[in-house]
Amino acid sequence: MFDEFLTKAAALRGSPFAIAIVVGFRPPVSGKPGDKAIIQPSGQIWGWIGGGCVQPIVVREALRAIEEGKARLIRIASTQNSKSEYEVIHYPMTCHGGGAMEIYIEPVLPVPQLLVFGRTAAARALCKLGKAIGYDVIVAAPDLDSRLFQDADQLIESRDVRDLDFGRETYIVVSTQGEADEVALERAVLTGVPYVSFVASRRKAEKVLQFLAERGIAPELLSRVKAPAGLDIRALGPEEIAVSILAEIIFTRRSKKTLRGDTLEAGRARSDGRDPICGMIVDPATAGYFSEYCGQTYYFCCAGCKQEFDQKPETHATTTERIKDVSGYIFNPE
Repeated sequence: MFDEFLTKAAALRGSPFAIAIVVGFRPPVSGKPGDKAIIQPSGQIWGWIGGGCVQPIVVREALRAIEEGKARLIRIASTQNSKSEYEVIHYPMTCHGGGAMEIYIEPVLPVPQLLVFGRTAAARALCKLGKAIGYDVIVAAPDLDSRLFQDADQLIESRDVRDLDFGRETYIVVSTQGEADEVALERAVLTGVPYVSFVASRRKAEKVLQFLAERGIAPELLSRVKAPAGLDIRALGPEEIAVSILAEIIFTRRSKKTLRGDTLEAGRARSDGRDPICGMIVDPATAGYFSEYCGQTYYFCCAGCKQEFDQKPETHATTTERIKDVSGYIFNPE
């Protein structure tokens, strides 16, 4: 089973996913320490970490972990611990069997790409330092000397980068410094990548951007260009310039949500329904029990909760509006 788990994880390399592992339990629960699962951005789960109310909670927190790029520890228990524990996310055990579980969730995210246009000294420094911090480094320029870019994962001896996968998290630096600056910067902005920086003085950058605007490049694309490139750390020389640019890229990465897109939104939507009776998170796409009341659909974890709702829908429809989510702990105020 463990070999199969590793094979599944290896097959997903290059795509974001999260791993959930049961690290603690108190009977009666079906998940035991060492049970593990892989959760993809669509909300699809592979493996076993328990059933009932546990799976929707794990999927929800796994999607958050992928989006934020941060691991988390969740505790699902029939009674809330009165002690506040640092960065432990509490959920109530809404399954009728009771018990408790602790589950560690860690995101596995693709390595970002650093695409460098140019063969300058700054480009060489970016290649070396970018690889040192774990990025996949691609260098694009005609007449490249491979001996000067031995740290690169890929060399493209042209400025044509249309065949690269820009669906991945990518950061582009144009460090041509006089060698067809306009062509390289145009190719960079046309990729649509959010971060593009240009190693040039402010005055030169303005002239190049004006030239591209006159060529009909959309203003919203040109507005993404960061020039001069890098954080203002009073950098001198190519190595320090490379440090300032990579520092800016790291800051940009840490200041935004790691993953966006329709698949993550779809996965979150699937896991955000909630049973108005017990408060259990229910996947509306697979829920076996639901009721219509005043034009709204309510989903339930079991027939018992549906039956209780149907007896007094006006009461429970009001109550469900008051179910809150405070620091990850979901509770029913009734």
